Order: sequence, then C-alpha cells, then structure tokens
Amino acid sequence: MISLSELLKSKDPVISIEIFPPKTERGDELLFEMLETLAQYQPRFISCTYGAGGSTRSRTIELCQRVQSRFQIPATAHFTCVGSSQDDLDHWLKSATEAGIRNIMALRGDAPQNQAEFKPAPGGLSYASELVAFIRQRHPNLGIGVAAYPEKHPESTSAAEDLKHLKTKIDAGADAAFTQLFFDNDLFFAFRDRYTAAGCGVPLIPGIMPITEFSRIKRITEMCGSTIPQKLAGKLEAVQDDAEAQMEIGV
Repeated sequence: MISLSELLKSKDPVISIEIFPPKTERGDELLFEMLETLAQYQPRFISCTYGAGGSTRSRTIELCQRVQSRFQIPATAHFTCVGSSQDDLDHWLKSATEAGIRNIMALRGDAPQNQAEFKPAPGGLSYASELVAFIRQRHPNLGIGVAAYPEKHPESTSAAEDLKHLKTKIDAGADAAFTQLFFDNDLFFAFRDRYTAAGCGVPLIPGIMPITEFSRIKRITEMCGSTIPQKLAGKLEAVQDDAEAQMEIGV
C-alpha cells in the first residue's frame, strides 16, 4: 500500500474517511455495509481510530487490515502514546507493518479519566512530536499524519503556542496534518494562513464531521475544543427531538 506522502500528491481534490472499531458483531456488519457504499466515492484512504487508553489497539490493526484486503484502499491506523512504553510502541508498530499498514496517525492521546493531566507510562513518551520522531527513526518508510487544531488544542494557552507545537510535530517527520473538526470555514482559512506563514510545509487536510445528532456533536466539541456557530447551534437546538430534521440541517 502507498504512503501518505504519495497519496496526497494529487492536485485534484481528494477525500478520506475516518471510522472507529465497532463494539459488537452487528456493528461490524453495519460498518462494512456502509463502507461498501462509501467506497464508490473512491476515498484516497480510510483511517481507523484507536480507543481510549489504547483499548482497541489490536482491533485497530485488524480493522485496517480487513479494509485494505476487502476494498484495496490504503488504511491509516491511529496510534497514541497512552499507556505504552517505547518497547510497547515498537511492538505495536511492528505488528502494524507486518499487517500491511503503511500509514500511521501519530497522536499523544487523551489522559485517562482518573488523571487530571496526561502522564506518560514508565518508559513511554510525553508528546506527539516524540512519537513522530520515534516512528520516523524506527520505521522510516511509514507515512505519518498528525493532528492540527484550527481553534487550538484545549490544553494550549494560545493559538500561537499551539501552532508552535504543530510545527514541532512536522519538523519531527510528519507527512501531513489533519485538522480537528470545525463548523466555521473562516476559522479554517485563517488557520491555514497562519499554518503556511509558520513554514509548515506539508499538506493541511480539513477534518469534517457531519452533524447527525446534536447532543453527540455537543459532547465531542466540548472535549476537543471546537465550537459550533451560534446560528447553527440554534437551528439544531430547535429540532433536537426530530432526528430527520437534525440530519437535514447538519448534513
């Protein structure tokens, strides 16, 4: 399968799809039924998330492997520092490459619910930039994506500080930056301009999440530091008991 740097060279618009490991057998069936439909739109790749605390690390690899085998579409596996020593990280990366995965989304990961702030595992890594450097050193042929925050990471003190951290991840060897979800295009365009001015020389990919359930999207935005414009939030609030109307507005 092709690496991210090659996948994103096209001058034509491209799309990718993000999925998460289902918790049930029926959920698994529904996911692949959906992917059968979405594959018709020829996504450039499909990325699979990594559960809280690394809870789905083996499922993430398995799901990526199945996606690549069934659809012949490159898969990108999300990967975090949470709960892993450097030996654990290297073991997981070897398992991923042996499964035919050539692209990794390198993330620090969220602190476990019982921790007020992120603390690395013994012998582990503290920052996504360290994970990028680790992957680039141990597995130099892997494609690496990193997260970007148009409205800054919730833990950053300022947008300038957050952009500095992003530049550190890119300088460590990332091939592309993928933004957190946003609902105001002007926020993204302003961030893109700052990103370019800072000398971040890899593709910046906007992350888009359709709103299919207002209560769910509110929880997600509260966790990741994104905002919903007041006008859009008002429309969704007014129809929060009408699933079809929410879908009409949010999609």
